[in-house]
Amino acid sequence: MTDDKSIHVPDAPFRPGEKASFGKWDYAPGDLEKPDPEACSSDDTRAHAEGLIRVLGDDDSRSGAWDPDIDDGILLEGLEHMVRLRIFDERMMKMQRTGKLSFYMRSLGEEAIAIAQTMALQNQDWVFPTYRQPGAQFVRGRDMVSMICHCIGNVEDNVKGRQMPVHYTYRDGRYISVSSPVGTQFSQAVGVAMASAYKQLDEVTITWIGDGASAEGDYHYALNFASVYRAPVILNVVNNQWAISTHANLASGSSTFADRGLAYDVPSLRVDGNDFLALYSTTQWARQRASTGKGATHIEVLTYRAGAHSSSDDPSRYRPSDESSAWPGGDPIDRLKRHLISVGSWSDEKQEALEARIDGEVMQAYKEAVKYGDLAEGPYPSSDTIFTEVYSEVPWHLREQWDEMNRLRGD
Repeated sequence: MTDDKSIHVPDAPFRPGEKASFGKWDYAPGDLEKPDPEACSSDDTRAHAEGLIRVLGDDDSRSGAWDPDIDDGILLEGLEHMVRLRIFDERMMKMQRTGKLSFYMRSLGEEAIAIAQTMALQNQDWVFPTYRQPGAQFVRGRDMVSMICHCIGNVEDNVKGRQMPVHYTYRDGRYISVSSPVGTQFSQAVGVAMASAYKQLDEVTITWIGDGASAEGDYHYALNFASVYRAPVILNVVNNQWAISTHANLASGSSTFADRGLAYDVPSLRVDGNDFLALYSTTQWARQRASTGKGATHIEVLTYRAGAHSSSDDPSRYRPSDESSAWPGGDPIDRLKRHLISVGSWSDEKQEALEARIDGEVMQAYKEAVKYGDLAEGPYPSSDTIFTEVYSEVPWHLREQWDEMNRLRGD
């Protein structure tokens, strides 16, 4: 027998035409203890990086050391935000398919992540998102009209047409601009966290990166700086199984994404990304650690990207059509809804009424947004915005180009 010396190239566990079967999770809510956030070391979280933190069990009940002990009012607020994001996404996709929007990306199956985690923070904390954390804006109070104006790119687009749709920025909510080059936000978030610590401000920074983007250098730069300088930052790797058509097993050779943080001496947790309560609890824990000067926390958010990567993607070309329904983590909205029903705080009738109300709100927001212009007819942001709002005083060489543009358009 000869040794096989060929290069190893991982493949996805299931491909189109095959039946997806992940099996049932062996992880239970009571598996892992909750260490003292102000006293634990990275070694104290080894089991947490290799296991899975859960609060909601398969029977819809909440239990275990990581139960955040928050009242149902907060959970109902979180449920409403998640429903709003899902319906907003569905409507925006329909707009894209009918030519009213050039491009869109949904957060289907991942709604709990940014919403639960942002709700666990303080309003002064900084949010450095990817394109799948728009729900944080709902938590911070942004209205849908403003978000739609950005996606359409009309005169009320607060980005003035400089970004692709769904590349939001929301200054009032400390929601930093989404970046098309993946991974850049990770090191930027650490830099802002270091600045907050330098100024001795009670500010914590949270950021997310995808499983595929965690193979970028920015991920490692951020972890190293966060470890060395004990930056008050929460570093999340959202392992949703797919980086467009590339499976997560091509991004890391580790058994989990969470355990990579241990090599940098950063406490690391692995959390069920479809469990609202577990996400809230781990983020609250990490914020306490950061705000008391103990440094960063590295979190793997284990979830599944139920929809296409974007409006330009066809997932049927690289994975089975039933794969999302086979995911053992279930659906985040359905799980929280079932829990609230089980404790008598919600009902199917109330859920239906909520969805109908929010659908009406989204439609009304769209009608209001298009009053400022639409994709087909405009009006669009002025071409002057190529030069404005970048420098407080426009440099001479850009002033010359601006003057030339004005001459060419007859101004």
